[in-house]
Amino acid sequence: MVMAPLALAAVLTLQGCDAIQGQDPGPTPTTDALPSPTVPAERPPGEPAQSPSEPSKSPVAAGDPCAVLTQEEAEKLADSKLDPAEPLDETCTYTGLASGPSAQVEVYVGDSARNYLDAERGIGHELSPLPGVGEEAYLEDGSVFFRASGQWISIRLVRSVPPDETREPLEDLARTVAARR
Repeated sequence: MVMAPLALAAVLTLQGCDAIQGQDPGPTPTTDALPSPTVPAERPPGEPAQSPSEPSKSPVAAGDPCAVLTQEEAEKLADSKLDPAEPLDETCTYTGLASGPSAQVEVYVGDSARNYLDAERGIGHELSPLPGVGEEAYLEDGSVFFRASGQWISIRLVRSVPPDETREPLEDLARTVAARR
């Protein structure tokens, strides 16, 4: 989007050169004809983006991956302090502090969650059904996948511990999140 203002400046500069040489530069373009660049508003890290013209709606229903877990829930799952959430499209990542143990919690919603589940199935990872969580749920080492209120959600925990240590916390968190839907 930075190109639009640069293109306008180039056209106006060239028209000025034509006018100096006595040539008719033709019609002057207006900024209405060019796409307007959108500059994202500054917001604190971890705060989800929301258009000012959008009516307020449930963040999870709107696909906001950082609204799926609270900072406290992510830190409890990781058993470690984490940096604030970083959203990117349909994903949200809580990374471990540079001064702390290595840990990361990733959240995927919508198509991203479903694609992650399909990829895990496609490469032959063992997925165990997880009864009583949403409409459908599966657990594998370090990740849980579930569908609640028609939306797929996945939570992935990256820690240097045996998978048996993360199974119960992932199950518990999936139940908590699915119950909120």
